[in-house]
Amino acid sequence: MSQNKSATAYDLECQNINKDFDGFKAVDDVSFGVPAGTFFSILGPSGCGKTTLLRMIAGFQEPSSGDLLIKGKSMIGVQPNKRPVSMVFQHLALFPMMDIAANVGFGLRQRGVPREDIAKRVETVLERVGLPGVGSRQINQLSGGQKQRVAIARCMVLEPDVLLLDEPLGALDLKLREHMKIELKKLQSEFGTTFVYITHDQSEALVMSDQIAVMNHGKFEQVGTARELYHTPNTAFVAGFVGEANKYEATVDAAFGDAVTLVTPEGMELKGISPVSKLEKGDKAHVFVRPEAVRLATEADKFGGIENLNTGIVENILFNGANSHIILREEKSGGEMNVAIPQTGEFRDLNKGDKIFIGWEAEQTRCYRAEG
Repeated sequence: MSQNKSATAYDLECQNINKDFDGFKAVDDVSFGVPAGTFFSILGPSGCGKTTLLRMIAGFQEPSSGDLLIKGKSMIGVQPNKRPVSMVFQHLALFPMMDIAANVGFGLRQRGVPREDIAKRVETVLERVGLPGVGSRQINQLSGGQKQRVAIARCMVLEPDVLLLDEPLGALDLKLREHMKIELKKLQSEFGTTFVYITHDQSEALVMSDQIAVMNHGKFEQVGTARELYHTPNTAFVAGFVGEANKYEATVDAAFGDAVTLVTPEGMELKGISPVSKLEKGDKAHVFVRPEAVRLATEADKFGGIENLNTGIVENILFNGANSHIILREEKSGGEMNVAIPQTGEFRDLNKGDKIFIGWEAEQTRCYRAEG
């Protein structure tokens, strides 16, 4: 891809990036582009390589091979302080001995910006992050959410082309984390700056991102929107990592194009689809069904011609308002199943020990070839 096209299409582009540590490949031939003004998240478990990739973008580490471009210009060999990026760390790295204005203006002072210009730019950026008039306050006088916004203001005052965020919500309590997910997305929209965000928390990525890359063992398994990753995962890893899912191990009994019939080790028959793997008779498969795809009924004939029908006993009730679930013990397989509870009607008052019918469509039963 030419530099001109990269400059037009992407604020950030990685081309065949690799990073090796003494024979261990932390990042394995990763290529992607981040369009200007978008919120791009890299989601994956601990140790998958996402922090190493972010540090290479920031310039703290150099790739073993490949190219990394910002605004169409290669950053290979460019020092971190010479790159048009800023970074928000998990623990924010604010200076406790400085007031808020001094914290936000620190990078501008390092660049030799005149004092009066620094004061104006600091005041402006604090207003844009919703903290007007707080420049003279001390860091220890702020709430956790306010500290997050100061850390972002300190980066945004430098007007970076790309803002890198290294799990910045990880140290917050749950309620504040939920609030800051919305705040971060609003701030990104307000500034129009390209955000590259890494996290192991799928909820953070799903809520905030325009595009998400799911990373595993140094590779990108899939890049797409939150809806694409949730509803049409390309791999078993993505299906299991993004969102909740009921999982079965099964063997393919018959295959007709994308449609497959499978049998679990306990003898339960499942009907599903395999649009990615193209399964054949005898293949071992991983099967995933989302909790909300499972329907409940008190009588079997209420399902009509649904493909997957079973009975279960309520083992536990996990009440969480609109996100409530029940744990069922299936009669056919003996396995547990996680099912979203309807919030109205007869199933609102389910109790432990109740026996009910459960069913789900073949289209909601996604199957992938089991490797190895």
